[in-house]
Amino acid sequence: MDLNQITIPSKDVVKATEFYKTLGLRLIVDACPRYVRFECPKGNSTFSIHKVEKLPKGEGISIYFENENLDELVKNLQQKGINFVQLPETKSWLWREAHLNDLDGNKIILYHAGENRKNPPWHIN
Repeated sequence: MDLNQITIPSKDVVKATEFYKTLGLRLIVDACPRYVRFECPKGNSTFSIHKVEKLPKGEGISIYFENENLDELVKNLQQKGINFVQLPETKSWLWREAHLNDLDGNKIILYHAGENRKNPPWHIN
């Protein structure tokens, strides 16, 4: 089994599309204003957004995008007007993470974990 796609809700797919294009995702399906799909610059997974009238309540969704040059990426995104809740910081679980929210309040974690993503020192064999 392999993860193919994640779909998130948005009240404004057009604005969300521009936001995710700014993050670096490449638009591959454009059915605005109700649906769009992107591919990540690396790998085979896709990411889509569908229009909803109401956003889900509660903690919501957390979306993780890995980038080997996290600090440089964050700096470039800040220059494009993207605001961060937390700038890059190395966590106790050995991932370097920066946190932000998209326009609908979905949590985005840009990170670099490298080998520690799937094989941290406490990995179960």
